[in-house]
Amino acid sequence: MNKIYDVAIIGAGPAGMTAGIYASRAQLDYILLEKGFAGGQIINTYEVENYTGFSSISGFDLAQKMQEHLQYLGGSITMAEIKAIRLTENGLKEVETESGSFLAKTLIIATGATARKLGVPGEEQFSGRGVSYCATCDGAFYKDKTTIVIGGGDVAVEDAIYLARMCKKVYIAHRRDEFRAVKNLQTKLLALPNVEVLWFTEAEEIKGNDFVNAISLVQNQTGEKTELAVDGVFIAVGSTPNTEFVGDLVEKDGQGSIITNSKCQTSVDGIYAAGDLRSGSVRQIMAACADAVAAVMDIDKQL
Repeated sequence: MNKIYDVAIIGAGPAGMTAGIYASRAQLDYILLEKGFAGGQIINTYEVENYTGFSSISGFDLAQKMQEHLQYLGGSITMAEIKAIRLTENGLKEVETESGSFLAKTLIIATGATARKLGVPGEEQFSGRGVSYCATCDGAFYKDKTTIVIGGGDVAVEDAIYLARMCKKVYIAHRRDEFRAVKNLQTKLLALPNVEVLWFTEAEEIKGNDFVNAISLVQNQTGEKTELAVDGVFIAVGSTPNTEFVGDLVEKDGQGSIITNSKCQTSVDGIYAAGDLRSGSVRQIMAACADAVAAVMDIDKQL
């Protein structure tokens, strides 16, 4: 007979590891499953300045500290890729992986989100050859070169600031006339002498030979088209929730994000969602951690 856990946690980003920490403290019997690296998207963040207690810390270091905290409390991460989740006849939650299935009384889905693609010609062709979705991963390849960032939120502005430290020239193209990023990031960006902002501008095509060497842009107010010589294109236009494996088991919104209440309960009793995949999430590290706390505390009460 398969072991039945109190909680199965899917995803070891900030939400998943926080869930593990709180589950450990509540002495719940749990399993924490992750298909890649502990830390999720934050391991690709060069600098985190909005996590309470750390005026500045790299995303990699913050993820490492979270994992050390989890391990200190006796927790661990099981490497496994999730194929599907389903309900058993007696109401248990079954998590199917490529190496077997796990049963639990409750489930926390914390698989985060993945960078969204532009869908323009050349994007797929030059992915990894001048097109990137992670400035902190790939920025070092563009020292003294020219790059462009597409987007206007926190991630896009952070990427442009980071790239400006090493690139000769950084463009940032945004389809509107103002950024959505927080004000202090905008202030930092606009003070940089090697950054040029292209307002009302969208990408039409990414060009190159073996590697990217240009990008075609259109000014969406006038229709004017331009082509810039660039060595790298960094795309930061939001993210898509990693919820495909969930299927129709729980209620989602039109974007595929999982709908929950204030306790992070989904439409199915005993299934919770925490972090960036939750509908209405502000997509901040601290918010993801808070979701996990709410979920585990409610599970502890229910069990």
